[in-house]
Amino acid sequence: MKVRDGKMKDKIIEVLNRKNKALDVLEIFRLLELNRNQYDELVANITMMSNDYTIYKTNKGRYMTFEKSPLKKGKLIVNKKGFGFVDLVDEDDIYVDKKNLNGAIHNDTVICEVLGKFKGKTEGRIVKVIDRKLDYLVGEFYLENNLGHLILDDDKLKITINIKKEDINKAVDGHKVLVKIKESLGNNIYYAEVVKVLGHKNDPGVDILSIVYKYEIPDTFSKEVFDELKNIPDHVLAKDKENRKDLTKDVIFTIDGDDTKDIDDAISIKKLDNGNYLLGVHIADVSYYVKDGTYLDINAMNRGCSCYLVDRVIPMIPHQLSNGICSLNEGVERLAVSCIMEIDNKGNTLKYDVFPSIIKSRKKMTYKNVNKILDNESCPSGYEEFKDDLLLMYELSTIVRKNKLDRGYLDFDIDEAKIIVDENCHPIDIKKRERGKGEKLIEDFMILANESVASLINNMDLPFIYRVHEVPDEDKIREFVSYLSSLGYVYKGNLRDITPKTVQDLLEFVKDKKESYMLSSLLLRSMRKAVYKDINLGHFGLASKCYTHFTSPIRRYPDTTVHRLLHTYLFEHKLSNEVVNYWENKLPMIAMVSSECERRAIDCEREVDDMKKAEYMEDHIGEVYSGLISGITNFGIFIMLDNLVEGLTRFEDMKEYFKYDEKNMAAIGEKSKTKYTIGSKVNVKVIRASKEDKQIDFEILGSV
Repeated sequence: MKVRDGKMKDKIIEVLNRKNKALDVLEIFRLLELNRNQYDELVANITMMSNDYTIYKTNKGRYMTFEKSPLKKGKLIVNKKGFGFVDLVDEDDIYVDKKNLNGAIHNDTVICEVLGKFKGKTEGRIVKVIDRKLDYLVGEFYLENNLGHLILDDDKLKITINIKKEDINKAVDGHKVLVKIKESLGNNIYYAEVVKVLGHKNDPGVDILSIVYKYEIPDTFSKEVFDELKNIPDHVLAKDKENRKDLTKDVIFTIDGDDTKDIDDAISIKKLDNGNYLLGVHIADVSYYVKDGTYLDINAMNRGCSCYLVDRVIPMIPHQLSNGICSLNEGVERLAVSCIMEIDNKGNTLKYDVFPSIIKSRKKMTYKNVNKILDNESCPSGYEEFKDDLLLMYELSTIVRKNKLDRGYLDFDIDEAKIIVDENCHPIDIKKRERGKGEKLIEDFMILANESVASLINNMDLPFIYRVHEVPDEDKIREFVSYLSSLGYVYKGNLRDITPKTVQDLLEFVKDKKESYMLSSLLLRSMRKAVYKDINLGHFGLASKCYTHFTSPIRRYPDTTVHRLLHTYLFEHKLSNEVVNYWENKLPMIAMVSSECERRAIDCEREVDDMKKAEYMEDHIGEVYSGLISGITNFGIFIMLDNLVEGLTRFEDMKEYFKYDEKNMAAIGEKSKTKYTIGSKVNVKVIRASKEDKQIDFEILGSV
């Protein structure tokens, strides 16, 4: 392999991957068939690649690719107690002891060396900080001795922020502000300037806005975006209908939540003469209006997805599009991409067709009303003419769901909380989100459409973006089964080959146990995270060989990208080498950014929920609730109430000394021998709650 094209770094990586073992410089030199004059260039490249961790240098002076080394790249999450975890995109977190942080702070992107196992966890040490994002921070401003200071919202960041008088920007004591770092003074002390006053900390909604800015989620659109919006109509024009199939005469409708305004999916159904079902899934054609490379597109990609918070939605695209021309509103023509599938009475998709269309939704239905029909309760007014279609859809979804379950589909069915707030954004109630037959029906049909579109492009062997969920780590599954044994439950299933059926059997095994909810949650945590990639690795949780996200382009950028690819490959037949190379190069970046943005939005939504739950419980201090023990650590016992609010009973607050039994995940009283395990039912009293700390403390009154 003679290197003549100057791309020595690529060739070094290629050799290291091909040999699949650590090589020294001379071995790499020989394998590349270099001449003597190129030796110094090789050494310089290897040194540079080692220094920037593109490759890894062993203690014996040999080299291997970063992916095959004991090094991992991720985001450092520091606990209030000082230790941390390196958060990896599609692998288990790595525990980092305080002594191994090596100067790294919370939210740093780091290189971590894996040291081995520590008390069942993978342990590592930070070897290098490669990115410290301290550009913008959020906190509460106060003035002292003519100098501004910041009480950071993120109390895991152990740094000091000073603000000179000329940089205060009219902030006053109690204002929540966004600051930009101007200068480092060393020893984790920084000068900053106030760039935006979010409002007073007690103003309605400022608490949520502070979290939004903490996660750097933009809540406004640029002037350039609004300028582009001026050229987008508020209704479908005649020229927009060209080369589209007109489905406006078909019976098509939408089913969503009561307060949904951004409607991106509609459905239709027919029973064929051969007994099969013809299911139509019609998705808003967002990519027709959001063109590749425009400010709208770049902004959408940087947001990655819409963020759904208790009192607001921060949209991926402006409301003029998400609630207007792109939303499949009732009674108006809309552009769509339709996926029409013929499905037999076993739930198998026999064939499908994907094409650009024009639709007109006949009815904006709600899950609440659809569920009344499917549960045989009543037929709400205005639904009469659609009742037969809905019942036929439910008939099909029942067949499709059985087919999915037969192949290994994992239905964890974990409850989610819905926080109800008043006009001042104060929480007044917390309920479990309903997931009835209508919700499951839509889920089933969207999965079918996503699989069909993914299979279509995968079979064409063209660059694409997939939603992938890899096989869980076998050790994690074995640890879960071992924990079941500690509870007295002996699982005798086969663990030699982890398949979706394996995990499905485990779910079935625990569902009738008194700890079933917590055990299902524990099993879910042992799974890898689903992410976006430009290669098809299948979706383990859905037991799907090929999967993508096609059905929500209003709120997810990968779906918008999938629509753009369908237009390019299928509808416009652009298959030149130039086009293929363009997407081959662009899709890995889109997949990575989309995965990161999704995690950011999820973390933001979670933190807002935690804050509002704590704020809700501030109004209920002293009250008694029943709940289940959801976790046990070396510092206390976590309890989840029936309304899905989770709080902590600290060992230090308990009336007797409790010992933590890590192996069996239990807490045992030293004198009373009282034993608490995950899933145990207990009565608790709320003794503390803090909206600022997002924490709730309980006192355990006893077992139920």
